[in-house]
Amino acid sequence: MNKLEYNFATFVVSLLLALSIVSCGSRQPAGLPDYMVVNGDYVTVSGMALGTSFKIIYRDDKKRDYHDSVMNIFDKFENSLSVYRPNSVISKVNRNEDVILDDYFINMFDRAQEITGQTGGAFDISAAPLFEVWGWGEKKKIKVTPEMIDSLRQYTGMDKIRIEGRKAVKTSPNVRINANAIAKGYCSDIVAGFIERQGIKDYLVEVGGETVVKGKNRLGKDWRIGIDKPFDGNLIPGQSLQAIVNVSNKALATSGDYRRYYIEDGVKYSHTIDPKTGYSTKQNVLSVTVIASDCMTADALATAFMVMGLEKTKEFLQHHPDIEVFLLYADKEDVKEFATEKMKHRIVNP
Repeated sequence: MNKLEYNFATFVVSLLLALSIVSCGSRQPAGLPDYMVVNGDYVTVSGMALGTSFKIIYRDDKKRDYHDSVMNIFDKFENSLSVYRPNSVISKVNRNEDVILDDYFINMFDRAQEITGQTGGAFDISAAPLFEVWGWGEKKKIKVTPEMIDSLRQYTGMDKIRIEGRKAVKTSPNVRINANAIAKGYCSDIVAGFIERQGIKDYLVEVGGETVVKGKNRLGKDWRIGIDKPFDGNLIPGQSLQAIVNVSNKALATSGDYRRYYIEDGVKYSHTIDPKTGYSTKQNVLSVTVIASDCMTADALATAFMVMGLEKTKEFLQHHPDIEVFLLYADKEDVKEFATEKMKHRIVNP
């Protein structure tokens, strides 16, 4: 019997919560719900959604509570793009049911298709059958063979699914998609848009580590976000930091392989699958942090760069100078850093 060792701890970017959590000795207003913290004019609302944690921090002298409104957004979002909800739009598409696509699905699909083209296929939501066979989708892992991978690859590729009107059209009923590598970033954008429409100018929205920030934090400075050291066993976000970055009016996402993997027959298999080969990526990249104008883009590119590796990522960045990257990679026994010039100016030592 094969010995399986699973580590399914969700990878998240660690926020420096000391900037938002109530300081020692301060008193909270009585009667606040347990999901809400107030510190001066800054309100923190947190909870669980999309199978992960979320945290929203915003400056509001009225101290309004947006928890229920945000939870409603999460619910609608999951009803569109969660493969774990059997009646979601994406689940119905995967089952080849006649379903009208909503705006969430269409916007995600269009951006995913663009990023697939920009990254030469390193990011590909149509690789769902490959994710699933390795145990990274909603189905249980099975014993994988080269013949199985070859068979599944004929059903992957963004040329095998398209949108006509508000319907998904596939070249085969076996084509399936999975938006997990772009969904949390997209949802962070949606929640941030809602918060901004309430007239709020200073806020942080974080869903499973994918983060959108605007304005200043409680100390009147740029928001500070920690990047964890990428070593196996570093399961607690914020416990051991590689770097801290100062960010404002941008979105940030991180992808890494050291918290989501399993070991089978002595071989480590990460959750990052190369859509072109159907196997776990063999790159020496340990984690990638991306800063972009929107979190959907940052989320997808962080995944793509894990697949592309250092040199191809550098080539990509030459043509996309607006994208900022902090990349950690293994060089023999050492962990080395690569950062774009703009990113270098954001980094401070932890």
